[in-house]
Amino acid sequence: MRFIGTRDKGDVVLVGMPLDLTVSYRPGTRFAPLEVRKASDAIETYSPYLDADLEEFAIGDAGDVELPFGNLERSFSSIKAELRSLLDSGKRVLVLGGEHLLSFPVVQVYKEFYDELVFVHVDAHTDSREEYLGERLSHACVLKRVWEENVEIVQVGARSGLKSEFLFLEKKALFFSPFELSLDFLSRIGKKPVYLSLDVDVLDPAFCPGVGTPEAGGVSVRELLKFLSALRKLNIVGADIVELSPLSDVSGNSSVLGALLVREVLLLLSLGL
Repeated sequence: MRFIGTRDKGDVVLVGMPLDLTVSYRPGTRFAPLEVRKASDAIETYSPYLDADLEEFAIGDAGDVELPFGNLERSFSSIKAELRSLLDSGKRVLVLGGEHLLSFPVVQVYKEFYDELVFVHVDAHTDSREEYLGERLSHACVLKRVWEENVEIVQVGARSGLKSEFLFLEKKALFFSPFELSLDFLSRIGKKPVYLSLDVDVLDPAFCPGVGTPEAGGVSVRELLKFLSALRKLNIVGADIVELSPLSDVSGNSSVLGALLVREVLLLLSLGL
């Protein structure tokens, strides 16, 4: 499988956004779009989990957004401009990060196009701090920033964060399931438009060591694939896959896994059309 196409090819489009400015432990997420595209040669186009094949759908690849490293404001502007152009063309978009902070400007644009947007956050970390090291715009704060945009949030899989963050999610989230990839939120969402944000560190580092902030005690690859397959019942209008840090895994296996997850999410977006 190789993600090759043109920006205008399909109703579903992959776009790389290599934002890598606020990762708090191991930087390197900027290399994920490149390495995942290379690793995609090792992945079949057919998903036995979803019983669907990428070759059955028209899927485009818009390449990577050029971001001015070191300038967060201009990076946000570039991200928003590219995404707004794609959504104006009626696309459903999978954003390949990059660090998790990119979800914030992406959701701001999605809010312009979709009312009642629900943000489904799959992550080992709560990401709900008010600020981190004095910065409100950090990958450690992204879920709090999304919530402030009046977006309903669902958080599953969290096993690390401040006690105050866990209390915040218990009170404010539409659904909160720490540790487990519970699917009990499906009936609460119905047909509302969903933006899926998948931080690969929800996986145990034994399965995916190449992440920016590894956290022991995570889920297995099979658990995650089963969870993703169940999401085909939702109206997923956009998604991102973030926090893969390829240089932290010299085996390259984390990038191969990233390519497999890209296949599954592209199919979820396509099956929902």
